[in-house]
Amino acid sequence: MKTFTEYLWFNTKKQREYINMTSQVENILAKSNIKEGMILVSAMHITAGVYVNDAESGLIHDIDEWLETLAPFQSDHRTGETNGDAHLKSLLVHHEVVVPVTDGKLDFGPWQQIYYAEFDGQRRKRVIVKAMGE
Repeated sequence: MKTFTEYLWFNTKKQREYINMTSQVENILAKSNIKEGMILVSAMHITAGVYVNDAESGLIHDIDEWLETLAPFQSDHRTGETNGDAHLKSLLVHHEVVVPVTDGKLDFGPWQQIYYAEFDGQRRKRVIVKAMGE
């Protein structure tokens, strides 16, 4: 089995932002020359996440509202930090996805895309993309 690793960096303009990173992951997969296997995409920060879903702006808005309802911003978390909600939102979205690779392509359902979810933005953060297979 061979592996190929590359890092993506994000520095969002807003505190919370959702970025479709599918094409960037596809480019890394192409560079890896892996035809059959898996690709891991993982946020390397505890206030960000990675998820797979539909690339539809209304749905992204709904996801953001849902997360804010479940883990609302408040400035007085027990940790003493002001970004406690970002940690909770990351737990809800999760920090990574694994996508099958078949014939050198991401093996998705018809509407699936990979998103980076930023919950405590406006600073530089990293995502690891690791392709594994043959």
